[in-house]
Amino acid sequence: MSEAPAPTDDAPRLQWTEDGQTHAARWRSETGALPPKKLVLADDTLPADTAYRLACEGTGLLWRGDFQNARQLLQALGRRIDKRQARQPARQGVAGAPPDLTQAFHLHRKTQAERARILARVLIMLDADYTIALRRAPDVRAACTEAYGPADGPCVVPLRELQGLIGAHEWRKKGVPVAALGGATLHPHYGVFSPVRGEYLDLVAQAPLPAVLNPQPQDSKAGGPAREAAAWDVGTGTGVLAAVLLRKGVARVVATDLSPRALACADDNLRRLGLRDRVDLLACDLFPPGQAGLIVCNPPWLPGKPSSAVEQAVYDPDHRMLRGFLAGVGAHLSPGGEAWLILSDLAEHLGLRSREQLTQWIADGGLQVLGRLDTRPRHGKAHDRDDPLHAARSRELTSLWRLGRLTQA
Repeated sequence: MSEAPAPTDDAPRLQWTEDGQTHAARWRSETGALPPKKLVLADDTLPADTAYRLACEGTGLLWRGDFQNARQLLQALGRRIDKRQARQPARQGVAGAPPDLTQAFHLHRKTQAERARILARVLIMLDADYTIALRRAPDVRAACTEAYGPADGPCVVPLRELQGLIGAHEWRKKGVPVAALGGATLHPHYGVFSPVRGEYLDLVAQAPLPAVLNPQPQDSKAGGPAREAAAWDVGTGTGVLAAVLLRKGVARVVATDLSPRALACADDNLRRLGLRDRVDLLACDLFPPGQAGLIVCNPPWLPGKPSSAVEQAVYDPDHRMLRGFLAGVGAHLSPGGEAWLILSDLAEHLGLRSREQLTQWIADGGLQVLGRLDTRPRHGKAHDRDDPLHAARSRELTSLWRLGRLTQA
C-alpha cells in the first residue's frame, strides 16, 4: 500500500538566486500552505528580530547556516509570537465575565493559525535524496521517505513541518502502548492520529457486544461451520479499534478509511499484532456495501477546518463525517445490530454543537439510543487551568453511544 500521495507535476516551485546562479526546487507543505512570494537566503548572522519582521511580512527564509541554529531561531520566533499575543487584550464578556467559550475557541484557533503561518517561513532545502546539506543536520531520509514516499528531486519544506516528520518517525519506531490491547504497542504513521487518549478505547473494550455477533451454531444435522458475523470499523486510522474488537472476540472486522496513509498504518499495525488475516481493509468513504451486526465509528469531535493531515482526525467541517455516519448507518445494520458512536461532548461545551442537534441527527437517521457509556478524559489539558479552553475541557465527557434501528425491539 502507498503511504503518501504521489507528487504532482504541477506542484508549486520556488526559484532563487545564489552565488550568481538561478536555482529551483519543488515546494512541499503538508498543511497545504502556499509558497512564499518572496524568498531571502538566511544564515547564522540573521538577527532574530529581523527574521521575525520578515516572517511576519510573509517572506520565506531559506536557511543556509547551521541546522541547529535554525532550530534555535524557530524557538526565538515562537517566543516573540507568544509575547505579542500575550500583549493583546483578553476579550471579556459582559461586566468582566469570562470570555464566551465559543469566542475563546475561535480566538484560540486564530492564534494557533497565526503562529503556524509565521513559523512556517523558516525553510529547509532537501536534496534529491532527502539529505540536508547543512552543518549539524540530522539524517532525515527515513522520516521523509515514510511521509513523502520515494525521493524524486530537490524540494523546499518548512522547518516546522520537517520537525513534525522527524517526531512522527520516532513515534513510529517507538510505538504507543495501548492498555485496551493488554499493553501492546501501536505504531502510528505520519499523518495518522495516534491513539494517545486511551479512555475512548476503554469504552469499546468494556461495552457488551450485541447478541447478533455471537456465533450461532447451525443445526447439528445440517452440519457446517458456525455463522460469522462481521463488525465494521469506519475510519480505522491506526487500526486500533479493529484490534480492540478482535481482542473482544469479534470473529472478523471490515475496516474502512479514505486515507492511503491510514490504510497503510492499519495494515502495518494489524500485522504486528498478528491480526491482519482477520481484517479486510477497504478504501471507501464511510460504509462498504452490505450489512453488519456491529458498526463502530470514532469521528472527529470538533467542527472546523483541519490545518494538517493529522488534524483531520480532530476537526471535521460542518460535522460531515458525524452526520454522514448517523444518516447512513441504519441501512447497514443487520437485524439486532448496533452502531457504536464514540464521541466527546467538548463541542457542546464550546457551543459548536448542541445536545439537541446530536439527538435530532440520531432520530433523523431512523435510530434510537439503546444505551450509553461515559468516561472522563485523563489527558493533561483536562486539568490545566492555564489552557484557554479549560472551562470546557474540565466538563468534558467522552461517550460510547449504543444505537439501534428505530424499528428494533
